[in-house]
Amino acid sequence: MKRANLLRILLAALAFALAAPVAAERIKDLTSVAGVRNNQLVGYGLVVGLDGSGDQTTQTPFTVQSIINMLGNMGVTLPPGTNLQLKNVAAVMVTANLPPFARPGQQIDVTVSSIGNAKSLRGGTLVMTPLKGADGQVYAVAQGNMLVGGAGAQGGGASLTINHLSAGRIPGGATVERAVPTSLGQGEYVVFELNDTDFGTARRVVDAINLATAPGTAQALDGRTVQVRAPLDPSARVAFLGHLENLDVTPADLAAKVIVNSRTGSVVMNRMVTLQNVAVAHGNLSVSVNVEADVSQPLPFSRGETVITQRGEVGIEQSPGSLINVPAGASLQDVVKALNAIGATPMDLVSILQAMKAAGALRAELEVI
Repeated sequence: MKRANLLRILLAALAFALAAPVAAERIKDLTSVAGVRNNQLVGYGLVVGLDGSGDQTTQTPFTVQSIINMLGNMGVTLPPGTNLQLKNVAAVMVTANLPPFARPGQQIDVTVSSIGNAKSLRGGTLVMTPLKGADGQVYAVAQGNMLVGGAGAQGGGASLTINHLSAGRIPGGATVERAVPTSLGQGEYVVFELNDTDFGTARRVVDAINLATAPGTAQALDGRTVQVRAPLDPSARVAFLGHLENLDVTPADLAAKVIVNSRTGSVVMNRMVTLQNVAVAHGNLSVSVNVEADVSQPLPFSRGETVITQRGEVGIEQSPGSLINVPAGASLQDVVKALNAIGATPMDLVSILQAMKAAGALRAELEVI
C-alpha cells in the first residue's frame, strides 16, 4: 500500500508540473552561438602532503617513476636501486574546461582524480601540472591545495567513509597560458544552433529575430541552425548578439516521449503523452524457496553414521490480476489517472508501458536509458 501511494503522489506531482502551459524562454536558453564552446584539458600530476593515505608504491610503479622524474628535473639524483616507500604521494589525473574567450592569466577551476590506490586525497597539494588540449599543446598550468568534500576514519578493523575521498577540486587552480581563437561567425553571418532539433522552434526564433530587427535578418537553414546577418564591427556585433540572446521565444510543443530508466525503474513522461483505449490485466508473481536441514542420528551401538540431509520447500503465489479497461486519455492528467487505476509498482509500470507501446495504445516515443 505504501509503495502504491508513493506512486500516486509522484505521478500526481508530475502531472501538476507538466500540465502548466509552456512559458517563453530566452534565445540564449534555447540556442548557442556556433563556434563559441568549451575546450577540454587534461594533465597528469602528483598530489603531495597526504597523511599516509597516498598510493602504495609497490602496487603503483608509475607513481615512483613520476617522483624520480620530478626530482631529477629539480636536480636531485637518487642512487641506482633506491627503493622508495612513500605513503604521502598520489598519482592523479587533472581535468578542466577552458571556457571560450579565455585569455592568458585567467584562472579556471580544475578537478583532481586519483588513478592509483590512494585512500584519500584530503589535505593534499597538487604539484605544478601542465594541462594539454586535444592537439597536445599546453593551454594551462594547474597547482594548489585541494578541496575534498568528504571525510574518513578507521581503527580497530572498522572504517567509516563519508562521500568520495579519491577526487577533489581546486577553485581557480589553473592559470591559462594560451588562448584558443574563437570567432563570432564567418563574414557577415552568425549562426545560432538550437539545443534540440525542432523545426517549429527554429521558425519561432527566426520570427522573433526578424520582428526585433528587420525582415530578412534571420533565416532557418534546417531544424537546428538559424543564420543571422550581424554587423561586421566587433563591438557592434557583441552588442547585437547580446540584444538577440535576451529575446523571448515560446518553444514549439515537444514530441510525446516517455523516458524509462531500466536501472532504477524511474518513469518520466512529458505533457504530450496520450493513451488510446486499452484493456490491461496485471498481477504479481512471487516465488519462495526454503531449505531446512534434517539430521538422521543412528541408534546407540549400531556403528552407524550421522547423516545430514536437506529438505527443500518451494512455494509460488500469484495475486489476482483483474482485467481493467483503461479509457483513452487526451492529457497527461488522464494518463496518470489510468496508470493509478492499474495499481502497479514503479518497476511493474515499466513493463506495462512497454506492453502498451507494443499494442499501439501508448501515443508516445518510449526511450529506455
